[in-house]
Amino acid sequence: MQSGHVASRNADSRTGPSASVDAVSLAIIEQLQEDGRRPYAAIGKAVGLSEAAVRQRVQKLLDQGVMQIVAVTDPLTVGLMRQAMVGIRVEGDLDPVAEALSAMSECEYVVMTAGSFDLMVEIVCEDDDHLLETINKRIRAIDGVRSTESFVYLKLKKQTYMWGTR
Repeated sequence: MQSGHVASRNADSRTGPSASVDAVSLAIIEQLQEDGRRPYAAIGKAVGLSEAAVRQRVQKLLDQGVMQIVAVTDPLTVGLMRQAMVGIRVEGDLDPVAEALSAMSECEYVVMTAGSFDLMVEIVCEDDDHLLETINKRIRAIDGVRSTESFVYLKLKKQTYMWGTR
């Protein structure tokens, strides 16, 4: 398990283009992305602020939804052996379908897209039977789902959470 990773955006409470994050806050985010458990005093030393000032900035970044601090696990090490990306075509309003998918524990990532799919959903399951049940019995049963196309992961080569500091 990798602990304390920081994602620089929270999909549920995006701050939008009007929210600006200054260079010092970006440096704090970068420090936390390297080690989400790094002490505020060490971060302060690296970015030129006091421990208290870092604590206040981190809390503000969390409150504004600019970032979140989470433990990130490798699904394989916790018994989730099958991952897939599922492209979904929807009839009608996307929002109710996206909400239903977001409520499913197997759906780790739900995004509305432009192109040949209306929604893309990353699914993490225990095995092939669980994946089949999730897609066939649950996703396809959602009112408005017209079709699905599955892309089963064979091997994950890269996954990072370094957005916003490049």
